[in-house]
Amino acid sequence: MLTCLSQLPESKRQGLPIAVLTAYDYPTARLLDEAGVDLLLVGDSLGMVVLGLPDTTGVTMEMMLHHTAAVRRTVKRAPVIADLPFHSYDTPDQALANAKSLVKAGADAVKLEGGVSFIPQIKAIIGAGIPFIGHIGMLPQSVKEEGGYKKKGKTPEQIDLLIADAVALDEAGALAIVLESIVPDVATEITRRVKASTIGIGAGKQTDGQVLVTPDLIGSFPWFRPPFAKARADVAGETLRAVQEYVLECQTKA
Repeated sequence: MLTCLSQLPESKRQGLPIAVLTAYDYPTARLLDEAGVDLLLVGDSLGMVVLGLPDTTGVTMEMMLHHTAAVRRTVKRAPVIADLPFHSYDTPDQALANAKSLVKAGADAVKLEGGVSFIPQIKAIIGAGIPFIGHIGMLPQSVKEEGGYKKKGKTPEQIDLLIADAVALDEAGALAIVLESIVPDVATEITRRVKASTIGIGAGKQTDGQVLVTPDLIGSFPWFRPPFAKARADVAGETLRAVQEYVLECQTKA
C-alpha cells in the first residue's frame, strides 16, 4: 500500500501492483482512502461524471482547484494527483504557474496529457520540485481534434510515437505514466522500457498499475460506462430505490 510518491520506483522493482481511482469530493475521497487505494486522481473526468459536460475540454482551473481542495480536506494517507485541465499548460510558464496552484490547493503531484511536444512544460514543472505524472495514448482533451475516443497503438507509426512519448516522459523524470486505451501488447512493451510506473486504463493487465473512474467502478453514473470498466456496485440503482421508497412514504398519509 503506497503512502508516498517516492515509493513508486520500489513498487515497480518489486512488481507490486498499484490501484488508482478518481475522487472529486470529500465523502468519496474519504471512503477510497480508508479502503486502501494507493493513489487518488482528481481527474478532469469530473467534467462529465460530476458536472454533466459533454467531454473534459470544458473543465477549468477553477473547477480543478475547487475539487482538489475538497479531496485534500479528507485524505490522510494516499497521495493526491490533480489534472491540469485543457489549455492550462500551453506554455512552460503557464504550466508551472497552474501546477503550483494545484499543489497549493492540496495536490501532491500533477498530471498533463501529451508526450514529446510537452517536454518543455514538463521540465518546468519537475524543475520546480513538483512531482509529475504523464498521460499518453488516447487523450480525452484531444477528443474534438481526433473525432472521438480511439484505441492507440494499432499501426507501426502509432507504436513508434507512443514509445517515443513514453521514453521522453521517462527521461524527463515522470514518476508514473498513465497509458490510456492503448493496445495491450504495446502497453506491455512501454512498461518494460521505462523506469516510471505505468498505470493503465483500457490498456490490458500488464501495466504496473490500473486506474478507473470511480463512478464507473461503483455504478453511480449509469448513462455511460466504457466497456473495459467492470461495475462492482450499483449505487445508481440503490439511490433510485431509496429515493422512490422515500417519495412513496411521503405520499402515503396513512
